[in-house]
Amino acid sequence: MGVRLMVVDDHRLHAEALASALKLRGHRVLAAAAPAAGAAELVISRAPEVCLLGTAAPAEPGVFDPVVKVKRERPQVAVVVLGPVPSPRGIAAAFAAGASGYVRHDERIEGVERAIMKARAGEAAVAPLLLQGAFSELLNPVAQPDDEAQRLLQMLTPREVEVLVRVAEGEDTRFIAAGMGIAPSTARTHVQRVLMKLGVGSRLEAAALAARTGLLDRAGAVGRGEK
Repeated sequence: MGVRLMVVDDHRLHAEALASALKLRGHRVLAAAAPAAGAAELVISRAPEVCLLGTAAPAEPGVFDPVVKVKRERPQVAVVVLGPVPSPRGIAAAFAAGASGYVRHDERIEGVERAIMKARAGEAAVAPLLLQGAFSELLNPVAQPDDEAQRLLQMLTPREVEVLVRVAEGEDTRFIAAGMGIAPSTARTHVQRVLMKLGVGSRLEAAALAARTGLLDRAGAVGRGEK
């Protein structure tokens, strides 16, 4: 018997291709969408039996907030996450949010269909080894690698974050000033403040600290307006 389902993925072509393949296998696809936002509201309004929810970054903070919202409003909807090769942290985060399963984006349609059927039946739709790693992560959580980066980032102003990124990229004061449209003396002051706030004595130390803690990745996300 076919499953009433939805496919929600940021990549519209992927969502539509998967939806078409599932329709050919006898499933009723209520929607194949690629919303940048509002995924949870869309699923809540259509109330499928199973929702396939795509994500490109399963370990990013907040990426599974839509799952939490769907399970709060429509607990009967089984959510199966479609994502890249997962880390235990990504799997753990998906299950902690209420997902019923995790399937790789490159999984064959037969594997996706098996996950759908398991999820509808209330079973965990994920490979046993991945599930074991997820539960281990949940029971014995490790410190997030960007915790220190977040703490340091909160100490810097947006201008100082940009300066740090430029320092890490090897720019000297002259290039920093030219790139930011400020005077060299102002750029020098920004650099000194960054070094002081990070508690390091040189640009090289600042760059090393940023790389070690993942601060550069976090700073790049802030620069793009992400959370």
